[in-house]
Amino acid sequence: MDTNRKITDEHKAANWDASTDVIVIGSGAAGLSAAIEARLAGASVMVFEKMPATGGNTRISDGGLSAPDNFMQKRLGVVDSPQLFHDDILQAGLGLNHPDLVAVFARHAAEAIDWIWSLGVRYTGRLDQFGGHSVPRTVTIKHNAGHKIIKALTTRCDQLGVPIHTRHTLARLVTGNSKRVTGVCLSCKTSASASTSDPKTDISAGRIRHIRADRAVVLATGGFGSDVAFRTCQAPRLDETIGTTNHQGATAEGLTAALKIHAMPLHLSWIQLGPWGCADETGYGKGARFASYSVFPAGILVDPATGSRIVNEWADRRQRSDAIQKTGHACIGIVDDQGAKKEYDSLRSCLKTSKVRQFDTLADLGAECNMPFGSLEQTVADYNLWTGQHRPDRFGKRPKKHTIPLDAPPFYAVRLWPKVHYTPGGLHIDTHARVMDLSHHPISGLFAAGEVTGGIHGAGRLGGCALTECIVFGRIAGQNAAAIPPGP
Repeated sequence: MDTNRKITDEHKAANWDASTDVIVIGSGAAGLSAAIEARLAGASVMVFEKMPATGGNTRISDGGLSAPDNFMQKRLGVVDSPQLFHDDILQAGLGLNHPDLVAVFARHAAEAIDWIWSLGVRYTGRLDQFGGHSVPRTVTIKHNAGHKIIKALTTRCDQLGVPIHTRHTLARLVTGNSKRVTGVCLSCKTSASASTSDPKTDISAGRIRHIRADRAVVLATGGFGSDVAFRTCQAPRLDETIGTTNHQGATAEGLTAALKIHAMPLHLSWIQLGPWGCADETGYGKGARFASYSVFPAGILVDPATGSRIVNEWADRRQRSDAIQKTGHACIGIVDDQGAKKEYDSLRSCLKTSKVRQFDTLADLGAECNMPFGSLEQTVADYNLWTGQHRPDRFGKRPKKHTIPLDAPPFYAVRLWPKVHYTPGGLHIDTHARVMDLSHHPISGLFAAGEVTGGIHGAGRLGGCALTECIVFGRIAGQNAAAIPPGP
């Protein structure tokens, strides 16, 4: 039997196990933000999450959010603007970005930071400048805890009466005769899966369920960094030998479900690697955090085969990852005691597990890493001389006001090798978060937000932008999904 005919027949027969105004697939920052806004707009909402726990990559993230004109910049007197943020994003994205989406993101980014503050999320007193950003504009959740965002969003969903069902995997999007998305088909893996006991919405029993969306479906299923088969189709070099910082549920079924109903894909082969991936840990752990917050901002990256620097440590992620991979082996991130204090908690943990090694002298560090005799000392001497000048080095790195030399022992070293971190490509959406089809028209009843979408970051994303983008476009998707008139 023809699959499209079968789906249409299911819709005609009203063969639904439950219904709601708005269905949200995915419970990370994008999905929960969409659910909250849709409910506040008066729609009934149900959230479905395939994993046993909510949160996706948001839950395991550092909790860094980048935005221009944010409250911390104003407090510290940092001058920034949405236009400068917009320009930085386009530069990192090699101009593949869709400027209209970037403009919306830049304009609403600071609002996203304030919004989750209003829900109880708290930030550190630190303002960071990650690679590729022109000015410091990244605030971080206290204790680097992305799960605090999920806790705040799920608490708000509970207050609003929005049920969140875990262990429900999207099998397909259901469409009617008008090609409008009218619901979803889900595979349920367990009976203990819903956060509600309401018999009208409890769909936990059984394996396959069809849920009707009277207004719209919001896809917030995240990226495909852990989907080795799908990502190697897009970028064959990123096979199973390349690790990922993503949680194991970062796979492509949400994306492919939309592609099956002729959604427009964007930039799927542009897969971003994290240059701060620690070669001595799996996933994204304390070693990567130490490299991200201490080594790259305040230290240097060295090829152990030569003892020389290989890149501007403040360049964007793509440039740094490419430089490391070009050497063919793990490189050494080095920082002194003054720079290491920026991330002391991670340092203390990494020293215990030997992910980070401590050395009293540069000579000892160089010898341990089998660098040519005296090469590291000369590299650091040249670097320290540069920090006192006002000209860029040979990599284009320009000293900042508070740039410090590497002259405060002990010294710390971490082995770095890039890992798949983010998939900038995904579904084409417009500024209303509507998913577009192959003819550049909105697919009726289908919205998307977060890493499942493409176009905003182009060839590569700047640090701290993922969570902010999820909240900005999650809110937009939820508001607009709730505004859709109920279908037949």
